[in-house]
Amino acid sequence: MPKNLPLEWTKDLTIYEINLRQYTPSGTFREFETHLPRLKQLGVGVLWFMPLQPIGEIERKGTLGSYYSIKDYLEIDPLYGTMDEFITLVDKIHDMGMYVILDWVANHTAWDNKLTVTNPLFYTCNEMGGFKPPFPEWADVIELNYKNPELRKYMVDSMKYWLGKTNIDGFRCDMANLVPLDFWQYARTELDKVKPVFMLAEAEQREMLNGAFDAVYNWNVFHTFNNIAKGEKSAWDLTAMIDREIYQFPAHAYQMMFISNHDENSWNGSEIERLHYGLEAFAVLYFTLTGIPLIYNGQEAGAHKRLSFFEKDEIEWKDDKMFPLYSRLIELKKSNEALWNGPYGGKLIMLDTKNGRNTIAYIRQKGNAKVLVVINLSGYNQFAHLNDLQLEGHYQEIFSDEKFTIFDDYYFNLGPWGYKVLLSK
Repeated sequence: MPKNLPLEWTKDLTIYEINLRQYTPSGTFREFETHLPRLKQLGVGVLWFMPLQPIGEIERKGTLGSYYSIKDYLEIDPLYGTMDEFITLVDKIHDMGMYVILDWVANHTAWDNKLTVTNPLFYTCNEMGGFKPPFPEWADVIELNYKNPELRKYMVDSMKYWLGKTNIDGFRCDMANLVPLDFWQYARTELDKVKPVFMLAEAEQREMLNGAFDAVYNWNVFHTFNNIAKGEKSAWDLTAMIDREIYQFPAHAYQMMFISNHDENSWNGSEIERLHYGLEAFAVLYFTLTGIPLIYNGQEAGAHKRLSFFEKDEIEWKDDKMFPLYSRLIELKKSNEALWNGPYGGKLIMLDTKNGRNTIAYIRQKGNAKVLVVINLSGYNQFAHLNDLQLEGHYQEIFSDEKFTIFDDYYFNLGPWGYKVLLSK
């Protein structure tokens, strides 16, 4: 399969995940629309909506059920509003210079999806000939059978329906690794005939990037962040991962970097709960590495709680230091091509800090654009002693506006979880 680059409009954008149920008191499209100016101010560029279809009632978990238990692929859950309201919302998002991708659940459906009656052969069967969950703990959904070519056609036609009717810009595909790769390759070819799409796989397998997806998740870096924050690992461990996770990553694609998402927030804790005092340092880190960054709704408001997955549990919106931090990082990504995403940005060049257990430093450079990042990944005062000819130049720190003249030998003192992001002038 050809290895094309992701669509050029994605080169400097940040993905923003929307849990519509929890976003506002009503959880509707119309009320969410009032947040668009704030999101435009934040600077995010790709709005990812979690599944919007009706949720199954048979074997439902909790009061409201899982967004990923799809009762009808071609409908909107009336709790959110109407299809026309969603189309209007997409149009307004586009008018503001942002893009939309929709969460797509291809591996399984709700027990009461109409396909169980009209097309029972679309499903895998247990020993008794009945429907079965993909895993015992996923008791609210049943597994689809991709050995059936008619299912493949139905699923692609359903995705094409959303593209054509609502003019969204692509899909985030749930548990993509559980569905055969050749299906996704077929789907991508067919979807691109409707319009060129951006495709994000909830998977880490790099073969998913071969003719199917533009981006996959990076859980290895995510888990290392968490372990460093807990004191179980150090900056050494992260530096040791760079070769495998960054340098060996396919040059034509993106890996999505994140410190939260809907699963991690609900089941393992908010980013504040997991990263504690290191929150800002890790935010700077994942935004300046080479992937495409994700913000889960509420991160910009310093949301501290785990959002309930099966119940109504509204995000606590408030002014917080994280909003200007993310806004500045997003602005920098857009304005400095060294920090563009993946193949569009500058190469990552690691620097020796003479204190590799506690600090990490690197340069990203493309043409005349150069960014130097130095971060203390510990809760104590630390130094970073850099000695590299690539450092030489005049810099300005993006958060403090402090000016630096750096030669090939420079000594940084960093407070607990301190960081500096310096632009070459």
